[in-house]
Amino acid sequence: MKETSWGRSKYRTTNWKAYNAALKARGDLAIWLDKDMQWLAQATGKRGRSPTFSDAAIQFCLTIKCLFGQPLR
Repeated sequence: MKETSWGRSKYRTTNWKAYNAALKARGDLAIWLDKDMQWLAQATGKRGRSPTFSDAAIQFCLTIKCLFGQPLR
C-alpha cells in the first residue's frame, strides 16, 4: 500500500493463488451451525425415492467442499 498526499491508496491483490493459500495456511476457521437445522429431508409425497438429505445440509457440504478444495467423500 502506498500512502500519498491524497490519502491511502487501495491495495489490490494480484496473486490470488498465493493469497488463498496463505488464508488456508492460517488454520483458523469458525463455523456456526444452527442446532435446529434439519439434516434429513422431509418426505415429498411423490412417487419414487425421497431425498436423503435436506437442501440446507447439501448447501453446507458444498460450501465446505469449495472452501477447502476437497472432493466430497
